[in-house]
Amino acid sequence: MTSITLLQWILGALLLQVVTLMALAFVRHWQAYTALRTAAIKGGVELPSPAEAAPADAAPADADLPAWAGFRPFRVRAKTLEDAAGQVCSFELVPDDGGPLPPFLPGQFLTFRLELPAAQGNTAAVVRCYSLSDAPNADAYRVTIKRAPAPVQAAGSLAAATGAVSHFFHDQLSVGSLLQVRAPAGRFHLDRGQAPVVLIAGGIGITPMLSMVNSAMQEQPEREVWLFYGVREAAELVMLPQLQALAARHLNFHLHLCFSGPPSTAEPRERAALVHQHHSRIDVRLLRSVLPLKPYHFYLCGPTALLVSLVPALEGWGVAGERIHFEAFGPASIPRRKAAVSPPGLAADGPVAEPFAVTFASSGKTCTWRPGLSSLLDLAEANGIDVASGCRSGSCGSCQTTIRAGQVRYAHAPDHTPEPGTCLLCVSTPVSAVTLDA
Repeated sequence: MTSITLLQWILGALLLQVVTLMALAFVRHWQAYTALRTAAIKGGVELPSPAEAAPADAAPADADLPAWAGFRPFRVRAKTLEDAAGQVCSFELVPDDGGPLPPFLPGQFLTFRLELPAAQGNTAAVVRCYSLSDAPNADAYRVTIKRAPAPVQAAGSLAAATGAVSHFFHDQLSVGSLLQVRAPAGRFHLDRGQAPVVLIAGGIGITPMLSMVNSAMQEQPEREVWLFYGVREAAELVMLPQLQALAARHLNFHLHLCFSGPPSTAEPRERAALVHQHHSRIDVRLLRSVLPLKPYHFYLCGPTALLVSLVPALEGWGVAGERIHFEAFGPASIPRRKAAVSPPGLAADGPVAEPFAVTFASSGKTCTWRPGLSSLLDLAEANGIDVASGCRSGSCGSCQTTIRAGQVRYAHAPDHTPEPGTCLLCVSTPVSAVTLDA
């Protein structure tokens, strides 16, 4: 046997050992993952605490102050810019009547009724929802709002213009300004269990996550919390000093910043000071490379594109559907392996392949609904029927309308629970001929 042949045999043996070790490591890794997943589903390991086992929309134990009905006047106590680009501003709000504030669940939102300029110098009422961006506070609420692109006027009314409300907050409100506010609401919120959580925020989707992180670190500092925060560039980061301070104080809080845009020559020093940064979008590949194997709850908030890519990918990774919670900017149809349960009294989801007559009784108009239209609210507006609306995503309840006859279905389960015999036009479509009180 020549020396070359002997060397080949030695290299072959070493390669075989490496392949064998890698195969064994993969098998053990997969067995550990399967065991964790089975335990998370069946409860064999890390049984949920009573708080975690409670319904997702259950109120906190200290929620002894009732939420108020309708709208309540609040004043702006403080106004603070929160990003280097000057496009995100926080508004600290206190009740004008001096009364107490009910607590809220971290991740919930406030609904505002505003009077914005309309045609002929009049004003028009506009309703919008904004996430609370801090932990519950006994005397004030905080919302953090990003300035949208310059409003594009529609139908001669600034109130109907895209982006008008965010510009109104940024440009017209100051300390002392008065606002009409509905009590905190929303089903997207952090549970108070002990299971580790992964928070994923895209852009201004960081606002409810700020509430979740601050609440968790105040109430459950021992809880394991991971935050993956995605923006295009460092100038878009919101409240970065506060997040870094929390990460420095709490070993269980893991902050990861993800930059999707190309590196800027103006940013290298700033970026060098940021820990756990990734020059990529947030995806399952990144999550798998960073997260230890544990039965996490995942909370996602951001643009529809982020959710459309991540929610199915998380399910494909093996995360149980009940452990994935998300909120989108506006209406979003996110494909799920298991369809959401339809609200009581409404038709289940299913394909609609035929047109239906939709009668708006109060307006005296009958219109034809055709497959492919987005919502009954869009149908009403396209036919000149004035319907109050706000969030356009099933959160604020402004477009709640009585159903006189017929059935509708929801594109996704709404945050606002409509009263019996009514529907939310902004997220509903007909599954039969329908008559609405609008």
